[in-house]
Amino acid sequence: MLQNRGRVEGIRVLVVDDERPTRLLLEKELPRAGYVVTSAESGEGALEQVRAKDFDVILLDLKMPGIGGMEALRRIRESGAAAEVVILTGHPDVDSAITAMKLGAYDYLTKPFKLVELEEVLRRAAERRLLQRENTALRHMVDQREPPPLLVGQSPAMKALLETVQRIAGSDANVLIQGESGTGKGLVARRIHEASPRGTGPFLVINCGGFQDPLLESELFGHEKGAFTGATSVKQGLFEVAEGGTLLLDEVGEMSPAMQAKLLQVLDTRELRRVGGTRMHRVDVRIVAATNKDLSQELRAGRFREDLYYRLNVVSLRLPALRERREDIPLLIEHFLNRFGRAGYAAKSVSPEASQLLVEYPWPGNVRELANAIERLVILTPRPVITPEDLPPNLRAPIGLPHGPSQGPASLSEMERIHIARVLSETGGKKMQAARLLGIDIKTLNQKIKRYNIIP
Repeated sequence: MLQNRGRVEGIRVLVVDDERPTRLLLEKELPRAGYVVTSAESGEGALEQVRAKDFDVILLDLKMPGIGGMEALRRIRESGAAAEVVILTGHPDVDSAITAMKLGAYDYLTKPFKLVELEEVLRRAAERRLLQRENTALRHMVDQREPPPLLVGQSPAMKALLETVQRIAGSDANVLIQGESGTGKGLVARRIHEASPRGTGPFLVINCGGFQDPLLESELFGHEKGAFTGATSVKQGLFEVAEGGTLLLDEVGEMSPAMQAKLLQVLDTRELRRVGGTRMHRVDVRIVAATNKDLSQELRAGRFREDLYYRLNVVSLRLPALRERREDIPLLIEHFLNRFGRAGYAAKSVSPEASQLLVEYPWPGNVRELANAIERLVILTPRPVITPEDLPPNLRAPIGLPHGPSQGPASLSEMERIHIARVLSETGGKKMQAARLLGIDIKTLNQKIKRYNIIP
């Protein structure tokens, strides 16, 4: 009897053999070790199963009527299936073994075999498949590497947020995070992931507003070889790569209606079909969605699907803007001074007068804008202490206050309009530079320029 469990628990195995006793034996013994077993009695049956499902390991008999094991192996590899293949044969032949290895077989086992021998080969094949999955996820995570998710703040708003994050982390429910640009939606998503049972799995991020529909579909769901010009090989999408982990759909409010429908189908069925493919792939991933839009308003305007909104909004979090938690600004200043000091810059501090100006400033770009401002001050200030004279004009002068005694305070949107116009003026109309100073991306800046009718 096979005894190995642990990392092989749930590994999907396809047994392909025309001999019924062999199939029955493996169908009985392998599940006892934690494997999930499907069987086929021919090469044709194996190819049908591979087209319909994903497998981690395939035990493939070499000599079968019709499509033999070698031809089945060749077609399996051409299909792009990532399963490890172990060849089974009652007629050992060195040339056949070499051919099978060249075609991509993982190992070669002679029948009759002992169950303990099969257990060892199957365990190694399963672990190799798991390592391949993990390496694929790690490559994506390295490409998206960020500092650890440190959420700084002692304000009532931040304490309430962190308590909610801890409560929801243990569930597998989808989460919708809403908040202005720069408030830390990505950090909160990572904190949820790392505090969850999926915390040891992948955490991947995609900006849904950064791709046209065909590219976004390929990034999310993957594509088959030849699906479109340039698709020279099979590619797994992020839903598959994030298996067992969490996928953050950033700026989900930017999705087109067509992509919203496709996303909804995957969330409903937990299955996807790669672009250009016919086979359904099961996916196991937690979804966290983030947006700087008010999705309930987008829903009422007909720009966001109601069914998708409720599918994503199982748990909702709203992140406070930095102006709503000004008491956290001194802590954030200290945090960023320490971070940039560790990055190799000269150690700096901020004078009480400069700190007060930073606290009073409205920070339309939120924490991201504050971080950029502190980094700039650390680099450009020649002295150890940052004073009001070191602050750029937009941080020194109160903004958004209309001139004349008869007028009251400006609205928040008017303050934001004036601030954006001032930063654009200081940068000579250079939008990329202005966006960096504001702590927002260029797309968001363009939207605000259009909304406020600002002429750069």
